[in-house]
Amino acid sequence: MASSSPHPPRDDGPSTDQDPEKAETAAATRDGAPAAVPSHTVEKWNEPRINIYRLMVTNYSFVIMGMSDACLGPLIPYIEQYYNISYTLVSLLFLSSFVGYLVAALSNNLIHHHLGQRGVALIAPSARILGYVLLCLHLPFPALPPLMMLPGFGSGLEDSAWNAWIGNMASANELLGFLHGSYGLGATVGPLVSTAMVVKAGWPWYAYFYLMVGLASLELVLTSTVFWRATAESYRATRCGTASSSDGTRTTTRTVMREPITWLLSVFLLGYVGAENALGGWIVTFMLDVRRAAPFDAGLTVTFFWLGLAVGRVAMGFATGRIGEKLAIATYLVFAIALQVLYWLIPSFVASAVFVSLEGFFLGPLFPGAIVAATRLLPVGYHISAIGFAAAFGGGGAAVVPFVVGAIASSQGFGCCSPSSWRCWRSCCWFGLRYQEG
Repeated sequence: MASSSPHPPRDDGPSTDQDPEKAETAAATRDGAPAAVPSHTVEKWNEPRINIYRLMVTNYSFVIMGMSDACLGPLIPYIEQYYNISYTLVSLLFLSSFVGYLVAALSNNLIHHHLGQRGVALIAPSARILGYVLLCLHLPFPALPPLMMLPGFGSGLEDSAWNAWIGNMASANELLGFLHGSYGLGATVGPLVSTAMVVKAGWPWYAYFYLMVGLASLELVLTSTVFWRATAESYRATRCGTASSSDGTRTTTRTVMREPITWLLSVFLLGYVGAENALGGWIVTFMLDVRRAAPFDAGLTVTFFWLGLAVGRVAMGFATGRIGEKLAIATYLVFAIALQVLYWLIPSFVASAVFVSLEGFFLGPLFPGAIVAATRLLPVGYHISAIGFAAAFGGGGAAVVPFVVGAIASSQGFGCCSPSSWRCWRSCCWFGLRYQEG
């Protein structure tokens, strides 16, 4: 997508993908010798026209991703009862998704290079469908964690591919706000539907995945249609010119992993996604066990959280680009931490529901803001591999942090997270470390 050169341009200011003329000039005048290189044109949401349909489909993919990630929280109490297992064992469902995300992080660049975006459009929905079909069979619990790797791989592959693609477009803050707002929309609908199916309709927990099979099948049809011409050849022709290293070969995932910014972004997203999904995954259980809420009311609380996250991503996406990513991210983090403390301290169901909704609102814009900030700091040729790796690696936080929370809750109980409990002051719930006095 950008001009090729023996050495990818590096700039501390706005990346050259926002100014094609600067990219061309820098390549053409290095060492005083003109160089014949292709110019870089920033894609827009409506140019070429096929992007309109591709953006619509990628937003639909993120709706399904949100429905898939957020459904486990409301279903945990019923999976626990169905198999008669502890919090620690049921938390393995979160942890196993990390393996799928990790494989996606490592294979994203390779799939793009050999199969193009068409490969992502075919492989990711297919992996989800296979995982959902097997989950519908409600096999013995030891089979469930390996099965969760399949939807995790599909989600990780799409998370990395579509974030990297849209993150390089014009108006990336706004477009990523809508993309991740779609995730929040799916995460809002998923708990509501799964709770209604189990609590109101009295269906078993695995009935929810019948719905997911149908939605993922439609996704496969749509993504394969709009991305069919996005082949490996077209990907290499438009992107590999900017994704070449100093010796003329394509930039690999190993190459971008040597960049400190890649790891900084990856760790940030790992913590962010982990906190987001730990909240979304365990809100229902916390409300049931600590706030003593009714089952359906507890399910509505997690719906409010994801709804706040969706609204925050769409609304604040327009503000982030205007006030700057650094200041915006710092501000959102301060508000999110303050609201989390209030959610924890005030022992009221209504207050908790309000605070967790507002927390979702301020947590939402952090992910797209970090992606755009990375495009400002990394060379243009590194964007696909670096952002793709960081997005998929960070998605592993959706598995690791909820697992740690579940393991702590299994040994300490969710009452340890109540400020009125003396055990709270002896157990560091946030980091998973138990502190023994004396």
